Amino acid sequence: MEEKGHITVDSVEETCVLVGVITSDISEEIAHEYIDELEFLAETAGAVTKKKFLQKLPHANPRTYVGSGKLDEIRQYIQENSIELVIFDDELSPSQLRNIERDLQCKVLDRNILILDIFASRARTSHAKTQVELAQLQYMLPRLTRMWTHLERQKGGIGLRGPGESQIETDRRIIQTRIALMKERLKEIDKQMAVQRSNRGQLVRVALVGYTNVGKSTLMNLLSKSDVFAENKLFATLDTTVRKVVIDNLPFLLTDTVGFIRKLPHQLIESFKSTLDEVREADLLLHVIDISHPSFEDQYRVVNETLSELDNKEKPTIIVFNKIDAYQPVEKDKDDPSPRTKENFTLDELKKSWMSKMDHKHCVFISATSKDNIEELKNVVYQEVKEIFKVRYPYNDFLY
Repeated sequence: MEEKGHITVDSVEETCVLVGVITSDISEEIAHEYIDELEFLAETAGAVTKKKFLQKLPHANPRTYVGSGKLDEIRQYIQENSIELVIFDDELSPSQLRNIERDLQCKVLDRNILILDIFASRARTSHAKTQVELAQLQYMLPRLTRMWTHLERQKGGIGLRGPGESQIETDRRIIQTRIALMKERLKEIDKQMAVQRSNRGQLVRVALVGYTNVGKSTLMNLLSKSDVFAENKLFATLDTTVRKVVIDNLPFLLTDTVGFIRKLPHQLIESFKSTLDEVREADLLLHVIDISHPSFEDQYRVVNETLSELDNKEKPTIIVFNKIDAYQPVEKDKDDPSPRTKENFTLDELKKSWMSKMDHKHCVFISATSKDNIEELKNVVYQEVKEIFKVRYPYNDFLY
């Protein structure tokens, strides 16, 4: 297992199945995208997905998330294939977790605890570790009877009744005390980081934002000539990284931040708000989008919604469409009478459509990996930073 005190998935590779529902709120296509993303999350955590189960329902079953027939089908599959883990694509209530575990007789996780586990394994600094532990404890509190193995004996029955309730209450108080301690620790760390930010002087601040795994860290390395960790997995970067960048003798600070994702646990949004102070205090945002991803428009929307949750005021923004080298339009059959969709557009057609919709913002199309159009991006960033610099220092002749 991972470090004690964290809720984690075993470090050895586990086999799993994924479970989701197609409700009246989402289309079948979106539900498949969600569960594909869940598979990527499971892979990032170290699990191998053997099968995906999707069920159409008006809404998730309040007792077992899916219907009894589908649960029977899942139980039969995991027994026949020795599956160790079942992961559900939404947050499960404590009662749903208990019911499903009792029916399936195996380990059950939901999307939230899976993301929390990945964050726990990725955290490197004391700040990130404290933020993740706080989020985990807040998630754990209402689920004590499930999460702590020493409480397994409290299932009731002869000889087991009585002490259980007092033990649960004791554990609850321990966790509440720990949560209070983590919040105080975060306040102290936040004060230290605020001092660090104030000591950076009056340089213009530029922040990279975007969905997870869109290439922010790769772009950070390219622009700052640094060596920030980057890989093709979700949440490769948790800890905020700040580097000084100079373009044509104009210096500014560039910040790489944690990526966003759909259905991000609210505990993480709350605990990571301080990390994203870098975004709040930025003068300019570089919103990086993976144009090769079939749902890049939805990812763009998710990031903007999360930024609004952070009370992030409207800032000058450059839209950076990354991974143009990986973009492949879907060839449409010439005999197909249905209208073309964005999946059939060439890259030039996508550029025109997005440039027309976002005429109030700069749009740049690049590949951070193959370094395509990087000079164009640098020029756009230079012009934006220069304008901010002029406003901040109207009588400085550095740029005139």
